[in-house]
Amino acid sequence: MNLGLLLSVGMGGFVGAILRFSLSSWVVKATTTAFPWGTLFVNVLGSFFIGFLFLYFQHVNLSPTQKALFITGLLGALTTFSTFSLDTVLLLQQELYVKAFSNILLNVLFSIGATFSGMWVFKRLFL
Repeated sequence: MNLGLLLSVGMGGFVGAILRFSLSSWVVKATTTAFPWGTLFVNVLGSFFIGFLFLYFQHVNLSPTQKALFITGLLGALTTFSTFSLDTVLLLQQELYVKAFSNILLNVLFSIGATFSGMWVFKRLFL
């Protein structure tokens, strides 16, 4: 494995994890409800940017290392599917079934919708 590629992913992951923690904490403080809005927010935001950057990177000359920094590192650490899964399991264990299934539905639909939106925005701006 290429050391430069690994370091690039690691640097992106470092920044993405800090962004995830900061943004998610900010949203949780702003909403003050038992629903995991912070996780939903970072998942949807990350999904939007992965859609946008996926198309953007097809039109610019970046190295695989640079692409990995943003897609695998930054956005991989920003989006929190593992946290989403834990949030859902904890809601189920508390027998908060409506919130658990709402969390599943909202994360999946909004994240997929945000990915499409990111691609749409890119096409409107650059194609």
